[in-house]
Amino acid sequence: MFDIPEIPVTQLPDDFTDQPARLMLDVREYDEWDAGHVRGALHIPLTEVAARLDEIDPDAELFVICHSGGRSQRVLEYLLRNGYDGSGVEGGMLAWVQNGKPVESGR
Repeated sequence: MFDIPEIPVTQLPDDFTDQPARLMLDVREYDEWDAGHVRGALHIPLTEVAARLDEIDPDAELFVICHSGGRSQRVLEYLLRNGYDGSGVEGGMLAWVQNGKPVESGR
């Protein structure tokens, strides 16, 4: 097991659209993404991460988010084993919304 760092949502920008050196990776399912996600995030559901690894910039500062934190921890363990470095978003989308951070919906 890896010691996965977590970052509070209060230390993250509201929008990752114009953040080329930073990457918010959302690993939730399609219906969860459609219901609301962080602006500018990259959506790759947990079950697709291995097949779509080439879409994740290994040089970007990486943050992984899911609903509450469980899936993001699993993805980060996988990514760390494959040479990536990153942090989980503490509390996931639940914390994001509870802290009044903006979300967009749809694809």
